[in-house]
Amino acid sequence: MTVPEQAPVERPDGGPATAEATAVVDAARPVDPAVESPEPQSESESIVDPPVPTAGAAADFRMALVSSVTLDLPSQHPSVVLRELDMPGRQLTFSIGLPDAVALSHAHRRITTPRPLTHELMSDVLQRFDIDVVAVRVVGRTGAVYFAELDLRGRSGRSVLSCRPSDALTVALHQPVQVPILIDARLLESDDDLAPPGA
Repeated sequence: MTVPEQAPVERPDGGPATAEATAVVDAARPVDPAVESPEPQSESESIVDPPVPTAGAAADFRMALVSSVTLDLPSQHPSVVLRELDMPGRQLTFSIGLPDAVALSHAHRRITTPRPLTHELMSDVLQRFDIDVVAVRVVGRTGAVYFAELDLRGRSGRSVLSCRPSDALTVALHQPVQVPILIDARLLESDDDLAPPGA
């Protein structure tokens, strides 16, 4: 069963439009990434020890877009599919919580709501304070848990925040201009656990 959505807004299929999109690949990354996991049963279950970063690892990122957000029964957790823009067009699929899937689906399909949802509110706050979302990076995996970063730039400088991939993607899709979505190439090449590259 597919999460209810409207027709998607067409997005460019080419590489990064500016040097800025390429430069974000080499941006500094935090040591303590947050996690993405299916809906926890309790607050204590949502705490996952972050993987130890690989010191000195050179990250190779691939541009991607949100291909779909679906719920395939009998699974109780929706899945988000990220598709590589360049050939060979590989896909990265991971599970997220149902409320996160609804929010991401709204952003992906540009579905308007009577009042702003949480990610819409956050996006409005960022825009009011002239904070740009430079990029979203999916940087690691431990089992079914994925790690992401939200790269921000404001008047006071540049900041890279740890976050869940679903939150980063939803905020990015609410921006007035397209935000590069970058996936560590290792996640597309292997199913093994991969620690995010160290700073």
